[in-house]
Amino acid sequence: MIVREIFLTFLKLGLTAFGGPVAHLGYFREELIRRRGWLEEAAYADLIALCQFLPGPASSQVGFALGLARGGLPGAVAAWTAFTLPSALILMAVASGAAMIDASILHGLKLVAVAVVAQALWGMANKLCPDRERAAIAVGALLVLAWVPGSSGQILALIAGGLAGYRWCRPVSQSTGAALSIPVSRRLATGCLIAFVALLGGLPILAALIHSPGLSLVDAFYRAGALVFGGGHVVLPMLESSVVAPGWLDQDTFLTGYGAAQAIPGPLFTLSAYLGTAINGVTGAALALIAIFLPGLLILLGTLPLWSWLRDRPHARAIMAGVNAAVVGLLASALYDPVWTSTVSGPLDVAIAAGAFVALTRWQVPPWQVVLGTAVAGSLLVG
Repeated sequence: MIVREIFLTFLKLGLTAFGGPVAHLGYFREELIRRRGWLEEAAYADLIALCQFLPGPASSQVGFALGLARGGLPGAVAAWTAFTLPSALILMAVASGAAMIDASILHGLKLVAVAVVAQALWGMANKLCPDRERAAIAVGALLVLAWVPGSSGQILALIAGGLAGYRWCRPVSQSTGAALSIPVSRRLATGCLIAFVALLGGLPILAALIHSPGLSLVDAFYRAGALVFGGGHVVLPMLESSVVAPGWLDQDTFLTGYGAAQAIPGPLFTLSAYLGTAINGVTGAALALIAIFLPGLLILLGTLPLWSWLRDRPHARAIMAGVNAAVVGLLASALYDPVWTSTVSGPLDVAIAAGAFVALTRWQVPPWQVVLGTAVAGSLLVG
């Protein structure tokens, strides 16, 4: 009965939660903390802090943990499934029918991606690079990616950012004093951490040895999900290097899906369902969807029992501050290539993208309305 309640509650959220991860956390607080009392306010704040500290999609991790607190592992699976399924199914349908969408509308969706990534970069730079040290780390990450493009450069930039953060960043511990108590046994936590590391290191080896398209797909999406710090939009450069660089998809198809993902409720990581469908139909969608979410959920289960200890360690927070600053550099690189270089081809494109950016950042227009307006503008003005 509890699992059914969790599923229906999160299904409602999955159908109505527009606006991205920060908005999702607000919906969760209103529906599950204030109205239903699933956690204390202070414990919810501590849970958000943990999920922002870890790699992976923060809002989906928070939802998974709330389901776990309410109904154990079955409740956690029900929460994740119900919150993820609506947007995943919509994006699978978009991918299946992309060939029937007018080219000018597709171009409008790509221009949406320019505005959305610029908005994410602006917000993250203000939040994650508030001082000279972290701004320098972001620029350094951008330089690393200029010298070493692709996924290897992204990993190198994140490692360098963490080392620089350990050396130069000393953020004050932000302990809330809350007792975040979500039952996870030490045995389960240890097993999840081992599985997280084993899959991250083992999947590339298996993919190289076996040469299976399905295994290669799982490896690419698992690696992307395991290395995303700082917000859902950071998945863009990770996925672009994973699916466009090997030639699985072209950049136009990739950016069309990213633009379409802004118009629907639910987590941005369900972009993986669109990409998986475009690569290998329903099977590809299922593999990509599970693979990209799995690492974030594994590391959440593995870290929950350790959080009260970890949150009060200044060195751990310093490393994460450096990694998050490097993430800003990764997103800046993605804004230029592929988002800008493959989309903006003239002054009219610049004007449409700038209008969408202003609508998002200054007029506070809901993202789905910006997507529709930009698609129409692309159809009327560009087409």
